[in-house]
Amino acid sequence: MDTLLNHIREKAGTEPVRIALILGSGLGHLAETVDGVAIDYGDLPGFPHAGVSGHNPKLVIGDLEGVRVAVLGGRAHYYESGNAAAMRVPLEVVQALGAEQVLLTNAAGSFRKDIPPGDLMLLSDHLNYSGLNPLIGEATDRRFVNMTDAYDPGIRTALKAAGTAEGIALEQGVYAWYSGPSFETPAEIRALKVLGADAVGMSTVPEVILARFLGMKAAAISTITNMAAGMSDEHLSHEHTKAMAPLGAAKLEKVLRRYLRDLA
Repeated sequence: MDTLLNHIREKAGTEPVRIALILGSGLGHLAETVDGVAIDYGDLPGFPHAGVSGHNPKLVIGDLEGVRVAVLGGRAHYYESGNAAAMRVPLEVVQALGAEQVLLTNAAGSFRKDIPPGDLMLLSDHLNYSGLNPLIGEATDRRFVNMTDAYDPGIRTALKAAGTAEGIALEQGVYAWYSGPSFETPAEIRALKVLGADAVGMSTVPEVILARFLGMKAAAISTITNMAAGMSDEHLSHEHTKAMAPLGAAKLEKVLRRYLRDLA
């Protein structure tokens, strides 16, 4: 890890970062607006091969809206390799670089008609419907992570205020993690609704668990790209997700930028 950190600091400087951002579908371009240095995941031992189209697998460190950030422009998903802890090394790196909080974004399918495609949902909690956990195999008692308030209430309040300032609604809801890569069945969506979920997606939850394990605060926002299976006549596909993601991503970028400006 020391060798990896030294390599990053030689390229990006030694000033600590304040916030890490993990960007989902439709937001990869935000990394390109950071005033700093971009390093390909392929040049960083232990970083995953982020093989999902629509992601930009680079670690970007620099200034965004007056805050020094570390941006992970692509994530590895469980369904790519069967490894729920695929993002452990990147999160360990940003924590070692100084990040005290992680903001995550994703694309998700909504269960709620009041949060339609193109809208945003601020995660208040999650359901680990997959049953998987990135801390399986961790040998220390640190693995018993307290997940109460996993999505930090203070950060959520600040993100809501940023949305209000930008005239963008941020409804709060519970996100269910489904392993993928196939989409959910209508029966599974009905079951998840009974369990209390408001949206479903294939990422974020393992990263939040890892962030909490590493002592960082976490918050997450979903860009709603579709109604969940059985709730509309939409044909669900990854191409549809990529086509719809930019609609909400434009709103999400405004919220994130306002949040960072307020923090600065």
